[in-house]
Amino acid sequence: MSSARNNNEMIPFEYLEHTADVKFRAFGHSPEEMLANAASALFKAMVDPATIQAKESWKVELEDEDLETLAYRWLSEIVFLFETESAVFSTFTVLLKENGTWKLQGEIGGERIDLERHAFENEVKAVTMHQFQVKKNDHWCLQAILDV
Repeated sequence: MSSARNNNEMIPFEYLEHTADVKFRAFGHSPEEMLANAASALFKAMVDPATIQAKESWKVELEDEDLETLAYRWLSEIVFLFETESAVFSTFTVLLKENGTWKLQGEIGGERIDLERHAFENEVKAVTMHQFQVKKNDHWCLQAILDV
C-alpha cells in the first residue's frame, strides 16, 4: 500500500513488508516534510485519516543533538499523546531549527476518539529502534517499524 499526491511530487510514504509489525518509509524534500509525512504514516497505520477532523491541536517541542533521535522521539511523542489524550490525529506541522542541536516545534491537529467514526486497523504500542533510520540522499527518508 502506498500513498501518492500527483505525478510531479514524490510519494509522502510507503508501507513495506514486515512479518508482525508495521514498517514504513516516509519521504520529504526537507527534514520537516519527512517528519510530517512519517507522522501521517504512523497514524494512517491505525485509522483512516479521512475520518479524523482537526478540531483540536496539540503542541510538541523537542530538542536533541541528533536528528535521528529527534525523529524517533517525535513519533514516540505522537504515540504517547494518542494513548494519554485518547485522541486521533490527521494534520502534522513541523518546524526545525539546527544550531548545534536540533529543535523541533510541532503542531498536531485531531480530535478525541469516537469509536463510531474511528475504526482502528492496528493499535500502535510503540515506535521501535530496530532498523530505525534517517537518511539524506536526493531527498530525506525516515524508516521505522511500529510495534502493533
